[in-house]
Amino acid sequence: MSGTDTFDLTLERIALIRRMVVAWDGTEPGAPMIHPTAPYGSTDRDGDIFNVTGDDEGADEEHRAMGGALAVFLHNAVLKPGRYQYHNPLAKLDPAESLDVFRDEATGETPEHITFEVTEAHLRLMPHLNLAWDEAREVPVIDPQRPYGASDSYTEEMATHLGAAAGAGDDLKRLHREMQPALQIFLRYGDLGPDLFRRSGEGWQAA
Repeated sequence: MSGTDTFDLTLERIALIRRMVVAWDGTEPGAPMIHPTAPYGSTDRDGDIFNVTGDDEGADEEHRAMGGALAVFLHNAVLKPGRYQYHNPLAKLDPAESLDVFRDEATGETPEHITFEVTEAHLRLMPHLNLAWDEAREVPVIDPQRPYGASDSYTEEMATHLGAAAGAGDDLKRLHREMQPALQIFLRYGDLGPDLFRRSGEGWQAA
């Protein structure tokens, strides 16, 4: 994550966000995370970055900047609720490296194509995802133990953010697991252009 109060969201950084692979962190209760070994679609992280930026020396710095880019995107991108389709990048990656909420536990297989309904509830939760930088795996993650804030009860946090739209406990648990495909769709299709953003107590906003 960026430690500064301003962030330059460039076209190249938006392009890298579009390529991000969202997996599932199985540490209970679990949360979406950016794939640790293939954050942009392949295991050649620096090559993937070079293909976007054309800079073969600044890949590591640009990758670390993506923590800030993701925070800005979650707070500012716009997506309409609806049914979306996407090619599941996890289908071609080593299943031992990450989890996928769609993976069949019996066969270990994960579908190549996903059709998923993004609801207003998913979108309301996006800016409240508790984003952090995982130093060990060197990727942005959602805190798997406190995915929506400081409370130890993630379902209570969800209910607070959703208000009257919140369902029962089991519904919230299901909704939480659905944040993996919802986030993948949000990063691919969310609408946000390049700009300079400033961080305040309200989060990241256009400067």
